[in-house]
Amino acid sequence: MQENRYTIRVMTRQEVDIAIDWAAAEGWNPGLYDVDCFYAADIKGFLIGLLGDEPVATVSVVKYGDSFGFLGFYIVKPEYRGKGYGIQIWNAGLAYLGGRNIGLDGVVAQQSNYKKSGFTLAYENIRYQGTGGGHFPTDSRIVRLSTIPFDEICTYDEPFFPDNRMQFLRCWINQPQCTALGILQNRKLAGYGVLRICRSGYKIGPLFADSPEFAEHLFLALKAHVPEGVPIFLDTPAVNSAAVDLVKRHNMIVAFETARMYTGKSPDLPINRLFGVTTFELG
Repeated sequence: MQENRYTIRVMTRQEVDIAIDWAAAEGWNPGLYDVDCFYAADIKGFLIGLLGDEPVATVSVVKYGDSFGFLGFYIVKPEYRGKGYGIQIWNAGLAYLGGRNIGLDGVVAQQSNYKKSGFTLAYENIRYQGTGGGHFPTDSRIVRLSTIPFDEICTYDEPFFPDNRMQFLRCWINQPQCTALGILQNRKLAGYGVLRICRSGYKIGPLFADSPEFAEHLFLALKAHVPEGVPIFLDTPAVNSAAVDLVKRHNMIVAFETARMYTGKSPDLPINRLFGVTTFELG
């Protein structure tokens, strides 16, 4: 019947809210203000699958620069799973990113399926959960990120991501109810972190720093902005032993695990300085 025809198209801004809500239902705990920054990254990079007028599948396939793309929000409404709607929107997303190296943070159970589509495991990212509160460190090198010229922030951020994400970053560090801090060494940025409010508690991401000491100072400063006892989350690359040491020192526990995978060569990121992933949805 015509009214039940399956169609795939680019989402409107309002429809991106559907993907966010579905992600929340899956336990991914999105940020309250993620959607505008996600949409700003690539307004054509969010696809929806409709059965007639009913949304049944989503995927995000965000283009960065000329060479990289990141896939996320690959969700099929539970009652429509196993009917082929997911693979169709997946293939449409991959076609949109054709010719680029594509990254994703997939649930571990789906790794084998992603491998069939040409993705190769780079490393695991692990979400750790702890609680907020504590004292703001006495460190005059910690500053509000808003006091640093945006060009300097972009220059610092550049090695940590495979291609240009300036548009996304401008929104991310300025979103409502977020705390963005930097740490300086010899008057130059030597690390920064962003704390944002989520459906449950707060997430720190990214957390980039030139040393474990700087990472810990930023972590403690951001943690101090969270009310005592409220959950906080940090997504760390399992291969960064200093990041794992940091979360264990602060009694954080494993909450979730993903597989960071790429279709092409794994980008040469400074993992030893990457203490917290920006977001599992957009890289």
